[in-house]
Amino acid sequence: MGLPDSEMPRRQYLRGLVATGGAAALAACLEVPGSGTDVPQGDPGSRPARQHAWNDALPTDEDGNVRRPNHHALLALDLTTEPDRAASERVESAFRSLERAYAHDVAGLLFTVSYTPAYFETVGAESPVPDPEPLTSVEGEIALDGFHALVHLASDDPAVVLEAEQALLGGASEPNGVQMAADLAAVFERADPRRTGFVGSGLPVEQAEERGVDLPDELPDEAPFLMGFRSGLRESQAPEERVTIQQGPYAGGTTTHVESLSLNLRQWFEQNDQQLRIAEILSPHHAEDDVGETGEELGTSTGVFPDIADRTAADASTRGIVGHAQKTARAREDGTPLLLRRDINTLDGDRPGVHFLAHQREIADYVRARQAMAGEDLDGVGQRLNNGLLQYIFVRRRGNFVTPPRDLRALPGTDA
Repeated sequence: MGLPDSEMPRRQYLRGLVATGGAAALAACLEVPGSGTDVPQGDPGSRPARQHAWNDALPTDEDGNVRRPNHHALLALDLTTEPDRAASERVESAFRSLERAYAHDVAGLLFTVSYTPAYFETVGAESPVPDPEPLTSVEGEIALDGFHALVHLASDDPAVVLEAEQALLGGASEPNGVQMAADLAAVFERADPRRTGFVGSGLPVEQAEERGVDLPDELPDEAPFLMGFRSGLRESQAPEERVTIQQGPYAGGTTTHVESLSLNLRQWFEQNDQQLRIAEILSPHHAEDDVGETGEELGTSTGVFPDIADRTAADASTRGIVGHAQKTARAREDGTPLLLRRDINTLDGDRPGVHFLAHQREIADYVRARQAMAGEDLDGVGQRLNNGLLQYIFVRRRGNFVTPPRDLRALPGTDA
């Protein structure tokens, strides 16, 4: 792989390699000057007991909203051996090796390990989460995740994501200068799909240019998300405590849902003006105000709860349009959102999309929020038309997972 000449194209090239994956991509990534250098090493003893406890390790933006890591990979795995104590110890040793190699922050590596209902069926244990299924009438035939485990890797440094992935699979023996005591290769093999993504100001346009994916000119250069608006404002996110399982064998863990969506950005940007986009992503009431080009004037709150959320049915029948945020806010509990969203942009398959990753206490919470977002109970809007974002987003696949507390992340539900 040849390297581009100037500093800016080199940085763009580096970031695009996460989507490519593999040993060749890692080698090319590490050829870029400054890539993978000065990465802090970690201490397993300093990591929190909850795998999903990332917020204290994440920076905040100028408004105080928690900022997600820039680069992500969702690594799907299938068991290749009968789980036993030796296998469990090997898996845990691999994860602890990563924790020694990288600090628990965005300059190092944040990661979670989650398991599907198919895993629990394979090991002969009761699954704490239900099988995934279509949740709304407009989804049609979609793919359902049936592999066994999912490792979510995240860092501001794309080289860290690539190197950590290779280390787990046996392709890098000394990530960040730390010897791997074990890897997953004797217990798991890579499964499909491999999913990648990114979040951050300017990254959607930069990544698309690097990969040759054509995006509408109307997408602001500094937008952090492909649809142009900020996401994950503090007031619209569940606290980590709210999504933590309180009782049972996986108390201290959480459940995870991943929904992969494709986006019709041409229609979103080229057939709508800014006011209509604001009405559909937030609410028709927001279209009457100045929220900024990417929603930057909102600060930490969309402002949809409670009044605008309470007007959703009335807006549908009298205005003939409702917003995504106002619909979803109807599913809150005592004013608190049910989901902690860590969704990411993606250009997997060279098409724009979103991997909507959410943590919640139980999958039923996700179903409740997702059905509120679908708005199938509303009169005056179509199944998709003028019904929030449904005209522009299309579900391709979904999966349910349990993300155990850290001390149970190595082959849970077995006698290993």
